Amino acid sequence: MDFSNSDPIPISIPIPIPIDLFVSKKHDKTHKDGDSYFLDSDGKIIYKVNRRSSNDSSSSTKRVLRDAEGTPLISIHNDHKGCWQCYKGDGESKDFLFRVLRTKNTLTRTELEVFLVAENLPDSSPDLKVKGFPFQRACTIYKDNDIVAQTSLMYKLDQIFVKRGKFRLTIYPGSVDHAFVVALIVIFLHG
Repeated sequence: MDFSNSDPIPISIPIPIPIDLFVSKKHDKTHKDGDSYFLDSDGKIIYKVNRRSSNDSSSSTKRVLRDAEGTPLISIHNDHKGCWQCYKGDGESKDFLFRVLRTKNTLTRTELEVFLVAENLPDSSPDLKVKGFPFQRACTIYKDNDIVAQTSLMYKLDQIFVKRGKFRLTIYPGSVDHAFVVALIVIFLHG
């Protein structure tokens, strides 16, 4: 049998595809603080974020990122001075994961630098950067020169005013944990 003139055999190689999550905020009597929800394309809750005021006398606030079952994944502590400390779980165990510093905060632009726990030295460079426009719900997360994730408002052709309560988060394939990306989006939007 002569294979020299035959067509090539197609080889199936799995191509990683981006994942879209849809972000929605609830404002009603049961969700007084405006809980945020991250939904998949079928409308199922993947992550939810609850806001709580801190018990201590400082002016910090705490948000807890939970999975669909309500298990705490990451607690985000904000000191209102442009710095966030993030811990594993509900934050009671104080298992430090990462910190975020705001480097630019103007009316139209916000930039954040993310330092992972292993790189928590004073002279270390950031592991990730977040840049964008909070009012437009648009930001991009970078790891070096690679884009990790992006957010954008969802436009409709017949819509005159774009609603800012619902928008899309696209997470690109790579080695970054989705809950980590969601925590960065929460910090960006509520910072």
